[in-house]
Amino acid sequence: QVQLVESGGGLVQPGGSLRLSCAFSGSMFSIYIVGWYRQAPGKAREMVAQITGGGGTTYGDSVKGRFTISRDNAKNTVALQMNSLKPEDTAVYYCKGRALGGRLDYWGQGTQVTVSS
Repeated sequence: QVQLVESGGGLVQPGGSLRLSCAFSGSMFSIYIVGWYRQAPGKAREMVAQITGGGGTTYGDSVKGRFTISRDNAKNTVALQMNSLKPEDTAVYYCKGRALGGRLDYWGQGTQVTVSS
């Protein structure tokens, strides 16, 4: 049984930083592609960043140059370092995992990020 648990959300001022963490429980973490997604009120869920088991990364256009995704396969965790935060980054951030070649998506419960002065 795969479970993902996010942590690290909170309230931050514009221009500030936050670091989100996604803890994976289950087997064979290294074969999972893990992504961070976000959903703001009234908007569709969007991909923020994702990382393959080998460390290949993809970013959404709105966060390129500001956010960095990383993973530690020994600790079964994926982090999202968010810098230069803007009010439009306010959303619930979700972690998603899918095994390479798999069809099932596993989602965490989400963590709220609010950027406001």
